[in-house]
Amino acid sequence: MTMLLDQPKNCQPWTAHSARIVDIRPEVPGVATYDLVLDDPQVASAYRFRPGQFNMLYLPGFGESAISISSDPARHDVLSHTVRVAGNVTQALAKQKVGDRIAVRGPFGSDWPVNACRGHDIVLACGGIGLAPLRPAIYHILNHREDYGRVIVLYGARTPGDLLYTAEFSAWREKKLEVEVSVDVGTPDWKGHIGVVPVLFYRLRLQPERTSVMSCGPEIMMRFVVFEALARKVRPENIYVSLERNMSCGMGFCGHCQMGPYFVCKDGPVFNFRQVEPYFHLEDL
Repeated sequence: MTMLLDQPKNCQPWTAHSARIVDIRPEVPGVATYDLVLDDPQVASAYRFRPGQFNMLYLPGFGESAISISSDPARHDVLSHTVRVAGNVTQALAKQKVGDRIAVRGPFGSDWPVNACRGHDIVLACGGIGLAPLRPAIYHILNHREDYGRVIVLYGARTPGDLLYTAEFSAWREKKLEVEVSVDVGTPDWKGHIGVVPVLFYRLRLQPERTSVMSCGPEIMMRFVVFEALARKVRPENIYVSLERNMSCGMGFCGHCQMGPYFVCKDGPVFNFRQVEPYFHLEDL
């Protein structure tokens, strides 16, 4: 389990801390981004996270839910979480307003290997809300653009109206990120690609020996992303996936998120494909 950096004794991942909602931005139907500020200045100053980690967001009377952090890890003033309404906790969160308070535990889990991938070309393949856990990795790359080679974002959603963060795409492209977007079902004014994310690999010419792939989204999408990466001779140890399971405690105690020998909340959510290869193609595991 990843711990907070330089944390005082009153700032531990298993301790819930009060946070104020300072902004709510609707993204697409059923999805909004919540900007949080931790109330305790000492906790706020000590809090650090790495791209790909998550927090447990707690609402009294409803419980808590594991939500990926979607903000820039270099920013220490605001924590952002992009949340899809899917259960009791997220439904209750959707009723909160700016100025309301919730509780936060974290950060938890493993992270995208952005430092280990320096000098590599990087493909970030994501679908739907799966862009949210990869967004901090994109911010890190933008902040250290000279450390990376070619960077390609392959992103897809069901319809154009389901695409997240579209207002940021032009800024990503200005920093020499190649952003390719596809939808399953187009609209009359849609001029982008039609089809699922793995099909976007057909357009790529990669240098497999120096390419790393990071993927997050529906598991069926990630399976085919991995297949396409392997078909292009990307090394399995250079492929990373972020898995989603029913993470209830965040520390591997309850066992709800177990997958084979791993607990997704503690050993993941980001895994090297070598780790999960024996289990990755087993449905309903």
